[in-house]
Order: sequence, then structure tokens, then C-alpha cells
Amino acid sequence: MQLYKTHPLKIYNSLSGEKEVFTPIHEGNVGMYVCGPTVYSNVHLGNVRTFMSFDMIYRYLLHLGYKVRYVRNITDAGHLTDDGDVENDRFVKQSRLEKLEPMEVVQKYSVDFHKVLDTFNFLPPTIEPTATGHIVEQIELTQKLIEKGLAYVSEGSVYFDVLEYNSRGLNYGELNNRSVDELLANTRDLDGQNEKKNPQDFALWKKASPAHIMRWNSPWGEGFPGWHLECTAMSTKYLGENFDIHGGGMDLKFPHHECEIAQGKGCNDKAPVNYWMHTNMLTMNGLRMSKSTGNYILPMQLVNGENDFFEKAFAPGVVRFCFMQAHYRSVLDISNDAMVASEKGFNRIMEAMDSLPNLTASDASTLDIAAWKQACYDAMSDDINTPILIAQLFEGVRYINLLKDGSATLTAADLQTLAQTMQAFLFDVLGLKDEKLPADGTEKIEGLVGLLIEMRNTARANKDFAMSDQIRDQLAALGIQLKDGKDGTTFTY
Repeated sequence: MQLYKTHPLKIYNSLSGEKEVFTPIHEGNVGMYVCGPTVYSNVHLGNVRTFMSFDMIYRYLLHLGYKVRYVRNITDAGHLTDDGDVENDRFVKQSRLEKLEPMEVVQKYSVDFHKVLDTFNFLPPTIEPTATGHIVEQIELTQKLIEKGLAYVSEGSVYFDVLEYNSRGLNYGELNNRSVDELLANTRDLDGQNEKKNPQDFALWKKASPAHIMRWNSPWGEGFPGWHLECTAMSTKYLGENFDIHGGGMDLKFPHHECEIAQGKGCNDKAPVNYWMHTNMLTMNGLRMSKSTGNYILPMQLVNGENDFFEKAFAPGVVRFCFMQAHYRSVLDISNDAMVASEKGFNRIMEAMDSLPNLTASDASTLDIAAWKQACYDAMSDDINTPILIAQLFEGVRYINLLKDGSATLTAADLQTLAQTMQAFLFDVLGLKDEKLPADGTEKIEGLVGLLIEMRNTARANKDFAMSDQIRDQLAALGIQLKDGKDGTTFTY
């Protein structure tokens, strides 16, 4: 069904700073690119929040009847940090720490990334390209920018000429609505400073030093692509020179997305993206999450309970439900109290859903289901307002309870609408799953879990820690939390 015709979507465009009616380039089709992970370490919980927001946006676009090509890349090529020191290249540094080849690091953390996203019930993107799989395209884009006079070669590296770009009436800084000088004041970029014409210029291709492991041949010598170039190359290849939506965390607005706009306009003489969408930060206990301060938790530690911040483990659906209670453009703060409250709300909704099949229809309706359904669509179509949608879903729960105690009635058609709307928004759009265990069969469940605990203990005794972790994580995904203590392993659900 082409619901997008009856429920027009508005989204906040970071480029204009306003909500705009979403009009895709090709009716009924959407091209969406989201900056993916740099796979040199475990995926951060804040990154999960960003990817979860776009998973839900993707789901709603599909629900509205759009055909969506969703591209989310994987950065698996090393690029220098802002001090320009090869020793701090993320992949080189991690490969030396773990005594692995860089591509072993890539594989290890790519697997972890997908495992985490599967746990939280993400839909896979349509295409998931890698930076190293598109070196040729990145070299071609660099060469094109050189030919157009917007890039220059310096000591084996290639830089984008920001001042030349601006001299042509273009505006490096348009996404952040700031001048070049203002943007420069908010960043620290010492990489190749002596090689640049201007301090604002950014690397398209970097010459590899003898110590750099990841390197490719190019017309300018052996090197590796700049961070910003890869997304332009991959988004252009799979979505075209101009596409509908580009998303990512707000921390990527500058310099990454600003550079992407400049590269796209410089190469193709047109804006690469019509709608830019950015998610806000995730904090914990009111503070920024940081390894250095210790205010830090991995996604799976929230699910398996192996942390010092939360009183218990929480099912993946509860975590997802908690995240959706904040608008994607708002700061989301998680805490023990917030997670406990989310679990109660999640269970309340799922209990209502369990009772839906037992409700009976009447000859007349005393509830305005059509207006309630429209309110659900109004919330999501107003820049994906999940907090308002969830409030409407709780209103649906109230309706179910009124029907259960006989305080309200619905016709068969209205009852079906109530059930279908609740199911569509909870499961298809928000991506939740009913992860409660059935009330009956408790002894069988406990027996099966006990058997799995014995298998896990055997695996640990044999030092098969991969199997041990797999059993624990899969049980956690089902809402069963294991706790290892001096008296053995216990579980709760």
C-alpha cells in the first residue's frame, strides 16, 4: 500500500534547519545512505543508538510503502587521527595491540558489529559496502577533483583546495551554517599541515609512510584514501550523484559531512544530498560516555548484566523501547531508573498485546479508533516523533484494558484496526519483539536452561570461550540472564 500518499512525511533537514515535506527524487523510491562503523573496536552504545534510529526510519519508510535502497558502509581502511602520527592510525595501532593483521581486526569487529545489531533486531541494509572494496572509485574521484582544479598533489598526498572551492561561489560550511574560519577554529587538524596550501584543506589521498601497513597503488604513489572520500565514492556509486537522505550522528556534521558535500559538488556540480538527518548524543547517568572516565558500557553488557551501572540485565527489546522514548534529535540519557521504568512499560504493552486475541467485538464502537490511528501516523510523520507515538500506543493499551473490563466496545472492523495498528507500529516500525517467556511450561524452561548452563560450563572447562559466550548471549537475547557466582551459575527471566 502506498501509505505515503495519505500520510505525507516531514523530516528535519539539517541543511535548511527546518522541517520539510519529504519529496523523494523518484516517486515511491528512496535512496538513503548512513555512515557506518569504523571496525577497529567493539561498537559503542552511542553508535548503536544512531544505527537504531535509522533502522526505525528505514522501517517506517518501508511501512509507508516506499521502495528503499538503504546503504550503510563499513570503514575498514586505516586513516590517520588528527595528530598525523602513523602510530595512532586506528587499525595499525589495534593490529599491533592484538597481534593481528589489520584485516583480522576488521573481521573480528565486523562480526561483533553484526552480532550486536542482530541482537537488537535490526533489519540489514540493502547494501553494506566496504571502504577497501572501493579503492578504485576513490582514486577516480580524486583524479576528477584534480582535473577540475579543486585538488592538488603535494609530496605524494592529495588535498582538497577549500579556498579554491569557495572562490567559485560555493560554500564550504553550508551544512553547519558557518564560515571556513569558524569551522577551522572548532577542529584540530595537524595531519599534513606542512604539505597543505591552506590549513582548511583536507586529505583526499595520503602518502603511506614505510610504517603504514594498509596501502594501495595510485597515480601519486602508494597510499590510502582519506576518511571523507570513501563515503562520497560509495554513496555516489550505489545511489547516484544526487540522492534523497544522508544520515549519521551529529558528531559527523563537521568535518565529515561538510567534506562530503564539497566533494560531491566539486565532482558533479550538484548537491549530493537533498535531506541530511542527524541523531543526537547518548549519555549515561547524566554524563558523557567515555572509557577514560569509566562512565562506559558496551551494548552486550547492558543485555547480559555484566556491568556495575545497572541492577540487572535487560532484554534487547527493553533497551530498544527505552531508546525510542527519546526523539532521535534529542539527547538520550540512560540510567538504571530509566531502564527499569522502560521494562515496566514494555511489559505492560506486551501483556496488552497478549490479551488482544481474546477480545470480542460488539455491534457498536464507543471509542474513536480512526482518530487514534491517525494520531499514530501523525506522530511518526512529524519528523519520526517516537515519544509521541509511544504515548499513543499506551493510549491503545488503555483501550484494550477498557475492552477487557467491559467499559468500552468496538465493532469487529474497529477491533481489527486496533489490533493491526498496534502490531504494525510496535513490531514493524519500532522493531520490537515480544520477548517475555510464556507463563506455562516453567519447569520445562528451567530444565532446558539448566542443560544449557551445563553445556556452557563444559565449554568453559575446555576453554571454548567462544561457545560459552555464544550460549550466554543467545540466552540473554531471549530475556534469560545468567549470573556467575562462587556457588555456580544462576539465571533469571
